[in-house]
Amino acid sequence: VQLQASGGGLVQAGGSLRLSCAASGNNFNPYVMGWYRQFPGKQRELVAGITSSGSTNYADFVRGRFTISRDNPGNTVTVYLQMNSLTPEDTAVYYCNTKPPGHFWGQGTQVTVSS
Repeated sequence: VQLQASGGGLVQAGGSLRLSCAASGNNFNPYVMGWYRQFPGKQRELVAGITSSGSTNYADFVRGRFTISRDNPGNTVTVYLQMNSLTPEDTAVYYCNTKPPGHFWGQGTQVTVSS
């Protein structure tokens, strides 16, 4: 199983980033997929989720700013997170996984928002 997140970086407050996650090594098509984030010393928290048919849900702290989407070519799933109106409080490492999450976590991608 591979969960390869990418697209993070350093951005100024108010800016945007688009994260991508390639999920492979298993048939992820039927699964609800999610983006999570983790602050230093804290547990990972769910940011957004998307079903195989495209229904979405969001944590209150990102609703209206972030948009999750997915592509399902074959057994590989690519999940995206468009992040707009970023604030320094969004600084974290972002991961994708199934929802609820499996035991394996990929490396994640660092998002840093400067004020």
